[in-house]
Amino acid sequence: MGLIPLGDASRRPTRFPVVTTCIIVVNVVVFLLELAGGDAFVTKWSLIPADIVAGRHWITILSSMFMHAGWSHIIGNMVFLRAFGPEIEDAMGSARYLGYYLLGGLAATAAQIALSPASTVPNLGASGAIATVMGGFLVTYPRDQIRSLLFFFVFVRMTYIPAALLIGVWFLLQSVNLGAVARDATATSGGVAYAAHVGGFIFGAVTARLFERGQRPVGPGVGAL
Repeated sequence: MGLIPLGDASRRPTRFPVVTTCIIVVNVVVFLLELAGGDAFVTKWSLIPADIVAGRHWITILSSMFMHAGWSHIIGNMVFLRAFGPEIEDAMGSARYLGYYLLGGLAATAAQIALSPASTVPNLGASGAIATVMGGFLVTYPRDQIRSLLFFFVFVRMTYIPAALLIGVWFLLQSVNLGAVARDATATSGGVAYAAHVGGFIFGAVTARLFERGQRPVGPGVGAL
């Protein structure tokens, strides 16, 4: 069974999500550069925890946030960003939202480095920053309905899931997997940076209110929360 979030069915942004759109475009452009540059490009611009701890290649803290390991990685991340980003950008304003997104990515990276400071495995992906946006969405619009596609084998159904349930279950799964990796030194995350997901999400949930601007937008037929 699988689920793809399509967007907030309870409200629409009052402004075009410029920053969310630009972030998606930058991610796509960087991914195309990865395809053209191959392993050399990935090695140069992805983040290696041991290098950061040693004070080297700090630019990769930023560059790695816009890189992806494959088509499924970037498509999945951009779908989630498109589903949750526009409403949070609307609530914060473009400039604050951009700062929130980037700081969330830094917090996610710090969490991943803290888990494996000696690791020489390249880290890359926007997942931590997107987890920040999801944490903010949970705090800001917990009762909104998320329009989603639900897959069960060959059956596909459009459904509406409360944000608190969808995001809450997602965070629970990330936390359980992180716990398994942290407890067992022989466990593998399967290439998934669970610490970055959890760290980014917590940062997003804790700081979301600080980045909001005044009165939050109210969707059609939805009372202010």
